[in-house]
Amino acid sequence: MRNVRVGKVARGLSLQFRTPHSALRICLLLASCTPITTRPPFFPDRRAPVVTLNARPEPVTLGIDSLVRAESLEVAHLNVRDGYVETAWYDTKTHRSAHHEREIHDLDATVKLRFWADPWVPGQTRLTVEPVYRPRYDPSKTERDLEVILSKDDEGYKIAMSLVEKLKKRFGVPKAAQGS
Repeated sequence: MRNVRVGKVARGLSLQFRTPHSALRICLLLASCTPITTRPPFFPDRRAPVVTLNARPEPVTLGIDSLVRAESLEVAHLNVRDGYVETAWYDTKTHRSAHHEREIHDLDATVKLRFWADPWVPGQTRLTVEPVYRPRYDPSKTERDLEVILSKDDEGYKIAMSLVEKLKKRFGVPKAAQGS
């Protein structure tokens, strides 16, 4: 696009501008893409367990939802399209979900599970499971800054891994991933 027609001189304009068509197309393409997602604005912790399943992300996400609810955990966030499931804070001693931070009485026993179901190769999903707890409460920091991955001995970690085992039985694991 130009501010003058080809072959004519613009009178009174000291600076002419020119926008290449390719740059304009890129801008229009970027403007048409909506980067809206219900996933949190952070990535899973790099220490979180990862498993590969023989299914697309959508059925895996729905399977996580049904298994989490069957374990009496409350789902706080679910989006099948984004492949994301997050539970509410869950007290592993009282076996109750907390709807608000004021309802959390034992920080060490209260956990949250997050699941990221990402496409891997066609027909497979890379599932990242993040079982976390907060060792302390600090209103000056974000919730994420206070979260710590559970150790393998914690009850919340065992709940998360039992869900993963049920997903493995339901969907199967690729032969290449069975050795690990």
